[in-house]
Amino acid sequence: MKNRINSVLYAIAFCGALVTTQSCKKYLDVTPENVGTIDYAFRNRNEAENYLFTCYNNLQGFSNVVNDPGFTTSGEIVYPNDLSERPVSDIGFQLIRGTTQNISNPVLNYWDGQNGGSSLFQAIRRCNIMLENINKPIDLTPDEKARWIAEAKFLKAYYHYYLLRMYGPVPIYKTNQNITATLEEIRVKRQPVDSVFSYIVQLLDEASADLPQQIGNVQQEMGRITRAIALSVKAEVLATQASPLYNGNPDYAKAKNKDGQVLFSATADPAKWKKAADACKAAIDEAVAQNAKLYTFIQPANLPVLVDSLKKVLTIQSAVTEKWDLNAEVIWALNGNFGYQTFCIPRLTAKSVENSTSAPSSFTVPFATTDLFYSRNGVPINEDKTWDYSHRFDLQTGDNPNKYYIKSGYVTIKNNFAREPRYYANIGFDGGVWYGNGVTDQNNPLYIEAKGPSSKAGPKDRVRINMLAIWPKKLVHYQTVFDNGVQQTSYRLPRTRLADLYLLYAECLNEASGPGSEVYKYIDMVRDRAGLKGVVDSWAQFSNAPSKPSTKDGLREIIHRERRIELCFEGKAGWDLRRWKEMLTVLATPVQGWSIFQPGNSAFYTLQTLFIPGLTVRDYFWPLSDAALSNNLNLVQTLYW
Repeated sequence: MKNRINSVLYAIAFCGALVTTQSCKKYLDVTPENVGTIDYAFRNRNEAENYLFTCYNNLQGFSNVVNDPGFTTSGEIVYPNDLSERPVSDIGFQLIRGTTQNISNPVLNYWDGQNGGSSLFQAIRRCNIMLENINKPIDLTPDEKARWIAEAKFLKAYYHYYLLRMYGPVPIYKTNQNITATLEEIRVKRQPVDSVFSYIVQLLDEASADLPQQIGNVQQEMGRITRAIALSVKAEVLATQASPLYNGNPDYAKAKNKDGQVLFSATADPAKWKKAADACKAAIDEAVAQNAKLYTFIQPANLPVLVDSLKKVLTIQSAVTEKWDLNAEVIWALNGNFGYQTFCIPRLTAKSVENSTSAPSSFTVPFATTDLFYSRNGVPINEDKTWDYSHRFDLQTGDNPNKYYIKSGYVTIKNNFAREPRYYANIGFDGGVWYGNGVTDQNNPLYIEAKGPSSKAGPKDRVRINMLAIWPKKLVHYQTVFDNGVQQTSYRLPRTRLADLYLLYAECLNEASGPGSEVYKYIDMVRDRAGLKGVVDSWAQFSNAPSKPSTKDGLREIIHRERRIELCFEGKAGWDLRRWKEMLTVLATPVQGWSIFQPGNSAFYTLQTLFIPGLTVRDYFWPLSDAALSNNLNLVQTLYW
């Protein structure tokens, strides 16, 4: 069997995307005259395994980040809508403008499977078909059967969870509807969010017992679900349920079904945080038992001995871009490679300027995202008593002490100096060193000249340049080369890594019982890998609010920021900002940056506003389409839509 998650599932699973075709209708229909097609699909072990991989199809599709709301609505990366040519669909990126979503044809519609989305209810139906027919193959061993049932239950849980995050209260499909069901039985209604959460957790608990702890055949089965993955998702699900968006949210107190059934709890339940904390610890223990650990850079033999500062940057960058089978920190990644390195890499060489059509370079980072990152002292730059915040836009020349971060002799701004290592690993800025791209001499690396050669490109090149002159560096493997064309070193964007679980555990513990040594321990492990002191010491020594880590509210602010820094560009912030109910505050900031068309320092370093986001409270959840409401009269529209 050649990695069927990458081959067979794509060959068969077109039925989910093209469900209106006659052949797919026959294949997946369960009406009496077509029962034989289901029997055929489960006539033996091989056919049943093929069908299992159709259940994975929608999951693997999430690897295309431009269709992932967690990635496109985070505000960490924007994609300008005024380019005359768009090499990538930008509909998800435009949502934060507040002008593109509508109920006639919702953007990223995972309910109906339209406009950038795929039907997750169809995916759930496939999982139910798998579970209903798993006893038919007579050549399936008991262990295989148990594992496949567990995988199908996990996938069913995850698809419900994805819908829940997007739409809030959603219908629960425990089984497929019987062919004799009445019209009223078919017309399901939304279920209260706590009921949906409980069903998801139930499925994950049932799945965890029979999932393998490790993948035995890495070459053929990498990407299939393990126990650690299921426990990690359970931890995230319970943390989401405990969060303010779902846990006693007054904004949605009026959300009800047509029969008056209340869909959101009226009061917050603090006990949910304790339950989530316990789930986080169980996931961490399972992952560590399977040898998970925070990643440190694996230096190839052909590289020279690297200085510590550069090695730290590569550790942080490669914690995301390292191959999964070499990266002990990655608990879960999807099989599809991250497909947008060419959108994240700047023009670093003369040949890359000449061959500008090889890479769009157009995923741009708003200046507000760069402000997230700490000073080198591990506290926010506007809190650091030693960091000259009021003069951060003054010009400063790169010097020898900073040469591994900023090009020596290059004029940039003070804002780029004395920042934490994660700033230099994540952000590609004017004058910033870019180790790699085919140049591995640490004393003479490439660097970004945002106001240099690329700013002199003609009007035709406007379609393929970075509008704010700031790049998401972390999303580019250091061995990927953009010169005379592009040679990519591929990787899978992590869906869950150990640092994520550490910070989630710290968050849940703080919410459950306030600051304490266990909370600090798990935050500080992530900070230590980033070259920073612990939160208590850092704030005590350098912050103008030294007591912040000692209060629940203060530590909450720190943990939220740590997650946004550590997991920046990884598709987490779009969901975190929602569950925290911080999306409207964070994304109210104007999307600003530098102008790549201005060659001079003074002109270049004047913040320009690309647009001002226009989100409102209704944007926490997706609307249902007019078609969905017309087809099912028991459904109610999402509140505020």
